[in-house]
Amino acid sequence: MPSNKSVSDAPIIQFTNCRILRSHQLQREDLWVREGKILNPEKLFFDEKGSADIQVDCKDSIIAPGFIDVQINGGFGVDFSLATHDFKSGLDLVSQKILSHGVTSFCPTLVTSPPSVYHQVLPQISIRNGGAHGAGILGAHLEGPFISKEKKGAHPEHCLRTFEEGAFQDLLATYGSLERVRIVTLAPEMKRSNEVIQELTKQGICVSLGHSVANLCQAEEAVQHGATFITHLFNAMLPFHHRDPGIVGLLTSDRIPAGRRVFYGMISDGIHTNPAALRIAHRAHPKGLVLVTDAIAGMGLAPGRHTLGQQVVEIDGLNTYIAGTKTLSGSVATMDTCVRHFQEATGCSVETALEAASLHPAQLLGIEHKKGTLNYDSDADFLMLTDSLYVQATYIAGEEVWRQEALGM
Repeated sequence: MPSNKSVSDAPIIQFTNCRILRSHQLQREDLWVREGKILNPEKLFFDEKGSADIQVDCKDSIIAPGFIDVQINGGFGVDFSLATHDFKSGLDLVSQKILSHGVTSFCPTLVTSPPSVYHQVLPQISIRNGGAHGAGILGAHLEGPFISKEKKGAHPEHCLRTFEEGAFQDLLATYGSLERVRIVTLAPEMKRSNEVIQELTKQGICVSLGHSVANLCQAEEAVQHGATFITHLFNAMLPFHHRDPGIVGLLTSDRIPAGRRVFYGMISDGIHTNPAALRIAHRAHPKGLVLVTDAIAGMGLAPGRHTLGQQVVEIDGLNTYIAGTKTLSGSVATMDTCVRHFQEATGCSVETALEAASLHPAQLLGIEHKKGTLNYDSDADFLMLTDSLYVQATYIAGEEVWRQEALGM
């Protein structure tokens, strides 16, 4: 075969006998893929007179876009907030292991750390496409250190910082570089935070509000300056109060700039948020809900002691605490578990549950033209799932990268 094959010579794969999540509905049609992209079959038949080279029988599975996790601190014994000599191989291990949980792209997340950690770790996080080697990396999520002491949660107090004169330069000096950064979580009540939000937004970085004691007015101002996300809603922020609902009030605020949507992350593990709170948030603002795992190094490991950045944490079932306290510190839930719990807790449709882990995070990051949907010409990153939303197989760029082994009878 000549090596300079034209696009039309590349093999066409047709996935049959499936229900595809497209335009917010499960539709009984085939999925066509070529060269890592989703094809429009009409164009293929009428313009190219093409047909399938390979057919895959999906045995009535659901086909949904791959999950995107925008807040994951590590897993399987790896902690992204530790500058170890083998950081890269740890990152590779996590990106490989989360394929079995349906994650096809993610943002490795660093909790509040000393500047030296950012300077050592960030250059090692390369933004890359996913494949058989693991899920794609969309850029880092830096959660802290510009957050509130009162709502630090599991973040180490001695590493917290405030914005001094020349706030943005201060942030740059702390992180070393923003080249590989996709999201920054900060507390909007901090002095000079609005100028920082504006500058980050200008550079195409998503600003998230979290670990904060901000009132609603401060939160609205932050959104007016460009913030678009809320880090793990309800956790590490002032509780909802009817006279000043705080950051939570953004879900129904009438002071959001026209044409802008505020998204909010939720750890739907049955531990971090009571199912009633999950239902309230979802009913108030369904199109903004983004499922995140907030998983720590202990995800996928046995109960016991593990790390989260500079802290030691203890895993007890699905609970993770700062050792010796009852302070929750990240989760050990996987993304597919969060999707199933969300659907069960809210009674929402299968489509809604799947979009909260795919379409919404893609919209948050402004990549919905290529990820998070199964629209024509988008990346062929998708999952095969059972009706009860268990992942059977994971595909990236149209290639199978993980499959559930058939259980012996």
